[in-house]
Amino acid sequence: MCRNIRTLFNFDPPATDEEVQAAALQFVRKLSGYNKPSKANEEAFDRAVDEVALAARRLLDSLVTEAGLRNREIEIERARARAARRFGNGNG
Repeated sequence: MCRNIRTLFNFDPPATDEEVQAAALQFVRKLSGYNKPSKANEEAFDRAVDEVALAARRLLDSLVTEAGLRNREIEIERARARAARRFGNGNG
């Protein structure tokens, strides 16, 4: 999975449309191999991002879980701790 695409389900507050759009953009970039498409491919690229965002929003809105809502700040701290364990503290 692309490391820049983050889990968006089951958070308080819920994922914003901007977060869903950003994840869709990263997904289409990964699939196409383009960071920024050429003018010839721009319309298809933008349409794909919009379609993926719509599908992602429908998915997020239809998922159910018995688990409690996750807190964004706690998840950020957990990710930082995992990164520190994996990559070290950066001091050499």
